[in-house]
Formats: sequence, structure tokens, C-alpha cells
Amino acid sequence: MNRARRQRSPIVRMLSPLRDFLETETSGAVLLATGALAALVWANTPWSSSYESLWSSRAVVSIAGHALELDLRHWVNDGLMTIFFFVVGLEIKRELTDGHLASRRAAFLPGAAALGGMLIPVGLYLAIAGSSAPRGWAIPMATDIALAVGVLAVAGDRIPASLRAFLLGLAIVDDIGAIAVIAIAYSSHIQIGWIAAASLAVLAAATLKRFGVYFTWIYVVLGCTLWLSLHNANIHPTLAGVAMGLLAPSTPRLHPELIDSNALADISDADAARETSQLARGSVSVVEWLQHVLHPWTSFAIVPIFAFANSGIMISTDGLTEAARSAITWGVFIGLVAGKPLGIVLATRVSIRAGLADHPADAAPRQLLGVGIAAGIGFTVALFITELAFDDPTDRSNAKLAVLLASIVAAATSTLMLRGGRAGVVHPPEDDDST
Repeated sequence: MNRARRQRSPIVRMLSPLRDFLETETSGAVLLATGALAALVWANTPWSSSYESLWSSRAVVSIAGHALELDLRHWVNDGLMTIFFFVVGLEIKRELTDGHLASRRAAFLPGAAALGGMLIPVGLYLAIAGSSAPRGWAIPMATDIALAVGVLAVAGDRIPASLRAFLLGLAIVDDIGAIAVIAIAYSSHIQIGWIAAASLAVLAAATLKRFGVYFTWIYVVLGCTLWLSLHNANIHPTLAGVAMGLLAPSTPRLHPELIDSNALADISDADAARETSQLARGSVSVVEWLQHVLHPWTSFAIVPIFAFANSGIMISTDGLTEAARSAITWGVFIGLVAGKPLGIVLATRVSIRAGLADHPADAAPRQLLGVGIAAGIGFTVALFITELAFDDPTDRSNAKLAVLLASIVAAATSTLMLRGGRAGVVHPPEDDDST
């Protein structure tokens, strides 16, 4: 029995992307918070100037006489974060083809909740800060899946599996909205020639995929070409990651039912282990395999580095006073802390009462509200959009401070809400009006 479990566990793990996703995000949330805290501490020490000096230092990449020079922060935000958005694209592709968004009814509730959780925060922000700083309207739209899932992990078995899946689906739709906003609202002075080059790169990747070409290096070259083309076209280059993720094949190269399970478990020598690795890789889709390989890198390295590069806010009495007087601060803060849960709960209630979606199984109204509040943790993508929305350092600092404070308040409030019930107790809704 133990031998069978040892043989089966790698396959079960590989074919359980939702569990892997949640486990990785939960662990990565700790490193993300650590990176943000380290940046805050460094930026408020006597050596604070060295923090900004580090991320303002320039680095040049030169290939065949063509040079690209960016400061270190932009190499992180535009370069490393492309890999993060590539994994986001992979997750969107998997959810749309085989996951929680694959069927219309299953996708409707998290989709409607995400839409409500985007529109209400935007409306609140514009009502508060629209006249003075309208470009920041998209900042409170975002949900940080790593930190939100981390909050659910703290609640443990008090949270039914249906709510975890609901939060994941909501965050995926939220990411789609954020990607659309980045592409449309924060790209300017578009260069048509480079758009044509980017289109050719996408067309080439789609054609190679259509003919079953699986050489990884070809897609890496096309992805880099797409990234450079979007950068030169004045469209945010991280969208190259999303595009390549959506193009990844979602079907296995080998049919799992035709694979000998004994051969898959054979690691008796080096040749057998190599063949086992090839069989395992071919038995799952390219999307799932790439997620399995890259997701730990984004959660444990890239996102914490991003937090470390962008969370160094100098906090002083004068700065806090300035932030308290800023409409940007209040627009972002209220949008995340109040707008997110309000939009999610209202959209969920309307969808269920209209008979368009089913209530998450075994979920109590208090738990659903707690998940809505957790979605107000908008850290990673909110900071990312802040960098795109504002050029003025004071506006950026005010928005970042609001994101940090809102994330802390949302995390603490959500934890209290979700830990309120006893572990293992099911709170089914009494009727459709219970949401």
C-alpha cells in the first residue's frame, strides 16, 4: 500500500494543478510580505538613499549592435514581471479550458463577482479622486491572489473548498480585467510598425503550435521578439507574457490512458528515469507542465523581488500628513477596503437570486463576505498599475501607501471574519436571499 502511494503521488501531484497553485501561492505570500517589509525598513533607515540608488542604477543589454538600457526597477517591472504575467496567462488558459471557468454556469458566479469587485472600486475612486488624479482609477481594481489565498490558509478547514475555488476563479477574471486595462488604458503613442512586428511574432507562434512544433527555444525567441516589439511600440511589454501563455497548448502530447503506469513509475536506472520524465511531461498539457515548472519561480522569487523593488516608501510625519490630505490615498484605500467586498457581495447576491449561478457549496454568508474582503488585498498588481498610472513621485508614494495600508486592513479584517466560526462546521444558506 505504501509502495503504491509512493508510485502514485508524483502523478497525483502533477495532475492536481489547483492544489499546487494554492499551496505555492500560500507559501509565496510569506516571501512577498517579507520583501515588502524589507523594502519599507530599508527606505526608512539612515541608508535610505542607497535603496533608491540601487533600483535607479542602469543596466544595458546589447545584441547584434542593438542596445536596450533600463534602470534596475524597470528590468524587474518590465522584464521579470513578464514571466509572472506568462504564468497568469497559463492559469487563465487552463481555467478557461479545463478549470473553474470552463463551463458557462461555473464561470458565471466568479466572473460576475470579479466584475462587481472591479466596477465598484473604480466608481468610488473616481468619486473621490477623479477630478484631481483620474489616471489612478484602475489601482483599486486588483486582487493579489497570493496574499488572499494566504488569508484563507490562516482560516484552515473553516473554509469550504468551494470558496477557495470561488476566490481563485474571481482572481483569474480579475487578472483578465487588469491585463485589459494595462493594454488599453496605460499604453500611449503606439508605433504601428512595431505593432506589425508583434503581430507577426504572435502569428508565427500560433502557426507553429498549429503544426505541432514543440521546440521550446523557438517559442522563447518568439516571446523575446514579441516583448521587444511591444516595448518599442509603447505597449507595456509584460503583455507578451500573457499572449504567450494563452497560446500554450492545453492538451497533452500523449494520451494518458495509453501510458503504461509501470513504465511511468520505473526509475530503476538513469535511462529508465529519463524515459519516465519524458512520459510524465508528455502525459500532461504544456500549460500544466509550464505552470508546474515556473509557478514556484514567480511565487518564491519574482514577485518577492518585485515587492522589494516597489515597496520602499519613506514614511515620515510630513509624508503621512500629505497622504492623509491626498484624494489619491483615500480613493485607493476606500476602493480596496470597501469597494471590493461591496462589489463582490452585491454581484454574487444578484447572480444567485436571478438563478444565473449556484451558491458556493457549504459557504455561510459571513464566509462569503470574508472572501470578498480578502479580495481587497490588491498588493502586487495594484503596485504595478501605480507605476504605470503616475509619474509624480508624491502621487506614487501616496498611492503605494494606500495600497499597503488597505492590504493590511483587508487581510486583518478578512482573517477575523473567516476565523469566526468553528472548524469543520458547515453553514449552509437558508435560502437564496442568504448571500
